[in-house]
Amino acid sequence: MAIKLSQNLKQTQNLMMTPQLQQSIKMLTLNHSEITDLISNELIENPLLEDSRNSDGESPKEEDIYNASLEKGTIETDPDKLLEKNLFEKNNESFDWQGYMEASGDSKPISTSGQVDREESFSYENIVSQGITLAEHLLWQLRMEELTPEDWKIADFIIGNISDEGYLEISSEEIAKEVQTRPEKVLLVLERIQKLDPIGCGTKDLKECLLVQANILGIISPLLEKIIKFHLKDLENKKFDVIANSCGKTEAEVINSADLLNQLYPKPGLLIAPFETQYIIPDVFVYEVGGDFKVKINDDGIPKLNISKTYLSLIKPAKKNENLKDQNLRNYIKEKLKNAEWFINSINKRQSTIFLVAEAIVKYQQDFFKKGPGNLKPLTLKVIAEEVGVHESTVSRVTTNKFIQTPLGVYELKFFFKAGIGSHDGHDVSSEVLKFKIKNLIGLESKKRPFSDQKLSDLLKREGITVARRTVAKYREELEIPPSNERKLEK
Repeated sequence: MAIKLSQNLKQTQNLMMTPQLQQSIKMLTLNHSEITDLISNELIENPLLEDSRNSDGESPKEEDIYNASLEKGTIETDPDKLLEKNLFEKNNESFDWQGYMEASGDSKPISTSGQVDREESFSYENIVSQGITLAEHLLWQLRMEELTPEDWKIADFIIGNISDEGYLEISSEEIAKEVQTRPEKVLLVLERIQKLDPIGCGTKDLKECLLVQANILGIISPLLEKIIKFHLKDLENKKFDVIANSCGKTEAEVINSADLLNQLYPKPGLLIAPFETQYIIPDVFVYEVGGDFKVKINDDGIPKLNISKTYLSLIKPAKKNENLKDQNLRNYIKEKLKNAEWFINSINKRQSTIFLVAEAIVKYQQDFFKKGPGNLKPLTLKVIAEEVGVHESTVSRVTTNKFIQTPLGVYELKFFFKAGIGSHDGHDVSSEVLKFKIKNLIGLESKKRPFSDQKLSDLLKREGITVARRTVAKYREELEIPPSNERKLEK
C-alpha cells in the first residue's frame, strides 16, 4: 500500500492562554495585601501608569515640555534608559483619551476607582512589634559556642529548616548532601542544636522530641522510653492497663512514669514564638443601613490609576527624517500603553467581580446577617456563579483567601459555602449550622453523663435534622471535641 502525502485546510477554535490572560486570572486569587503589592510593582515598572493621588500642582503643557526638552537635549530616547530617569513632573490633569484613542482606533481605558469611604475602612489598631524568632534565638545561643566555619555552615542550614514548632523538616542525609559534608558531621552539629534552649528543637518527630528532652533532663527510664516509643496513642486514650500488660509493669508504675511527660513539651519551638500575630485585612465590608445590608469593596491602598499624559506627549506624528531612536521610543511607549490599559481594566474587572460575588453571597445569606451564625444556609459555588453570570471556577478564585468584615465579625468568603443536610421540613441545613448545634448540645450535657454520638444524633432528629451517628462523630472531631468517654467527669 502506497503512502500518499496531502495538504488540507481545517478551521478550528483554540483557547490561547496568553501571559496577560494568565495574570488576569491570577489577580482574582490575590487578597487585598497581595493586590496592593502588585499595583505598587506595576507602577514602578510601567512609566505609563500613574497614581492620581501622588499628582499635585499644575504642570506645563505637554507641548511646551517636549519642545523645551528637545532644545536642551534632555529627552532620553533610549527605551532601556527611559525607566532610569525622571524626565517630567507628574500632573493631576486627565489626558484626553477620547481624542487620542479615537485617533489610534483603540478603546478608551477605564480608570480605577474605589468604593469605600476612607473613614469607614478597616482599623489597624493594636499593632504590636514582632518578637524574636526561634531561628534567631537558636543562632544567638550558638554564637556563644566555638564552632568551625564548616560547623557554622551546617548549623545555619539546619536551623533554616526547623519549623516554628521546633521540628526539623529535612533528613540529615539531605543536609549532608546540600552542604557537601559527611552525615556523621551533621549529626554532631544537630546534637548540639537539640541541647539548646528550648530543648528538643531540631528533632524529626514527636517521639524523638520527647526522648531527647527526657534524656537531657535526666528523667528517662526503660519504662518511660517504651511508653514514648510504642504507647503514646494508648496513653492519649488512658489505656494504662494495655501499657502495663505490654511492658510487664503495674498500672501505678505506668501512671507514675506517664506523669513525668508533663515536664516535656511536644512542640518546643512554640515556647519562643507561641504564635505570630497575623492581621487580616478584609477585602469586602458589609454595613447595615436601615435594615438592609450594603456591600463595599476595600479600596484602601488601591490607587486610582491613570495613564500618564507626560509620556504620551512623546508619541508624536512620525516625521520623514525620524531617526531609529525616535522610532524605538515611540514603539516602546506604545507597548507600555497597551500594558497599562490592560492592567487598569484587569484591576477594575477584579474589583467588580469581587463586589458582585460578595453582593450575591450577602443577598443569599440574609438570615445569617440578620439572625446570626445559627441561620447559615447551605450554599454552593454554582448558585453564586449563576447569580453573577460567571463560571464556578471564577467564584472559587474570588473567594480564595479573601475575607469579609460584617457586623457579626470577620469571616473568610469561603465560610458561606457549606454543604446541606436534609431536615424534616424539606429545607437543608448547612454543615456549619450542624456544628453550631452539636457544640451547643454538648455544652448543655451533664459532665457525669455526656451525650454519645448516637444520643446527639437522636437529639438533632427531634429538632428536625436527620443526621447519622458517623456524621455527628465527623463534625465533633472537626470541632476538636473529644468523644463522650473522654468528656466524662471522673467521680
